[in-house]
Amino acid sequence: MNWGLKNRLNRIFSPKDGRTVMLAVDHGYFLGPVSKLEDPRKTIEPLLPYTDALMLTRGVLRNCVSDAIDVPVVLRVSGGNSIVGESLSNEGLTVSMEDAIRLNVAAVALSLYIGTEHEHQTILNLAKLVDEGEKYGIPVLAVTAVGKELDKRDVKYLSLCCRIAAEMGAHAVKTYYCDNFEKIVKSCPVPVVIAGGPKLNTELDALKLAYDAVQRGARGVDMGRNIWQSKHPVAMLKAVKAIVHDKATVKKAQQVFNSSKK
Repeated sequence: MNWGLKNRLNRIFSPKDGRTVMLAVDHGYFLGPVSKLEDPRKTIEPLLPYTDALMLTRGVLRNCVSDAIDVPVVLRVSGGNSIVGESLSNEGLTVSMEDAIRLNVAAVALSLYIGTEHEHQTILNLAKLVDEGEKYGIPVLAVTAVGKELDKRDVKYLSLCCRIAAEMGAHAVKTYYCDNFEKIVKSCPVPVVIAGGPKLNTELDALKLAYDAVQRGARGVDMGRNIWQSKHPVAMLKAVKAIVHDKATVKKAQQVFNSSKK
């Protein structure tokens, strides 16, 4: 692993504890103007001081984020699908590595659809992206997507996805939390962060999710809707950050949330 690639990873994962709190706002690439992300700039700006990295598309980055920010960017570089299309798994690479470099990104990200009709092409997408990333020193985050089939989120399936991603050369993996999550971490030789998934019923549910995942070996979170669809997104992000970096309990994180509400 070359110096530039390691340096970029260290911008995302804190060298102090090896953990990260990433803010995912890339949902529009297949969901369109999802609730609370209709105006990306309005949603993103108040959260920037409290996130370790920002995951988004190049369109939102160029048009809705100030070029003066000092937050590492994890750029979504796969797409070609939509929520109303025939198959969410039918993704290709949509951004060249050269354009990612022009945008000064810390990493690139794409989705991997294991067990779907497009499994083969998404694995090859990952392999190609890793080759390009290694050439230029850009880390690759593989996202283990399940599309509309949320019932796939069990330890056997997610362990398979994460291991394949690591075997293909991904430098980190984003996946879902599940029972026996520690087995996924143990069998995946690269850092694993958890997705928040759809908005949970309460902020407490999301805090418990983050806490349980970190306790079982996750190197952090890459949350979106459970942050910015909260009535108090800044407070929610502060509370999650307390769990990930300050080793706060759920009770302590809830206190952080309550004290930070405006």
